Amino acid sequence: MKRIAIDLGSSTTKIYMPGCGVVLTEATCIAVEEYEERGEKRIEVKACGDKARALSGRSAVNTHIVYPVSEGEIVHEALAACLLEYFLSKIEITRRKARHTEVMFIVPCGIKRESKLKYKRLADECGIEMAYFTLVPFAAVLGHNVAINESTPMFSLDIGHTVTNMAALSKDGIISGLSINLGGGNIDVRIIDDFAENANFKMGALTAERVKKTVGSLLRDDNKMTVADGREVSSGAPASVSVNSGRIYKIITACVDKILEYVRIVLSKLPAEVASGVMRGGIYLSGGMMKLDGLPEYIGEKLQIPVNMPEESGLAAVIGGGAILSDDEMLERLATVEEDVVSED
Repeated sequence: MKRIAIDLGSSTTKIYMPGCGVVLTEATCIAVEEYEERGEKRIEVKACGDKARALSGRSAVNTHIVYPVSEGEIVHEALAACLLEYFLSKIEITRRKARHTEVMFIVPCGIKRESKLKYKRLADECGIEMAYFTLVPFAAVLGHNVAINESTPMFSLDIGHTVTNMAALSKDGIISGLSINLGGGNIDVRIIDDFAENANFKMGALTAERVKKTVGSLLRDDNKMTVADGREVSSGAPASVSVNSGRIYKIITACVDKILEYVRIVLSKLPAEVASGVMRGGIYLSGGMMKLDGLPEYIGEKLQIPVNMPEESGLAAVIGGGAILSDDEMLERLATVEEDVVSED
């Protein structure tokens, strides 16, 4: 029986296979062409994953780029199933092999039963033998290559593209935690809006994301520079602008500070013993946003708590999910199975 862990993110999907490591990292998007046939609207899949994302802003009028997962929720089940089947085929899990495959889905903290059922139907559609579920905070902490035990509480903060998960936890479960619809994608949107409003310049989503990743920094004296291509808002003429780190510093800090407000709320509700344990052990950081220069240090300074960083912040959750799959005792403690979802009232 083959086992794999899947982090089906709003922006990127990661798959981990015990014994092999991370075997896939691709954009969670699909390009579809809409057309009419005998008076009925139909769609045809044109590209999946990174190939689909590359078409963003360059596709024909009737071709649309769809992200079937949004803010941790599967919003288009049929396209999500098509995309996942494509990803599985890339790691040589055919529909026949899928019947002998167990999947661990890494899902947001506080996920509702209805949302879990969508993941179960997704697994069924792809012919998966068994689906497990574990929460992001558990997987993300384990992605640091540390152990979770009963006596020492830990605090996980995972900032993704559109969802941030935070929780105090122990081996017995989540002590206090939540997920919020806020992440790196919000920064991209604010960069686009800010330049349109204040610089008469319109850039695309991919350009905004590249700007954030290239020059985005929480270091006040950082002055990295890049050039963004787009068009003038007023005339529509092609244009380019230079962007440095200072230009988007306040945009990034506004988003991060909002996230930290929620972190403080969760921390303030912890029992005294748990809070002191978190202060000693520090916060375990993960998620793609942590790659921004100076962000871990900024979080530690703002919260006055030590911070811990994994080797690969963006892959921590899926690596941790793989660790759970590799240990039957952790699998029993930290995961639920699809039958539990179906039987919930």
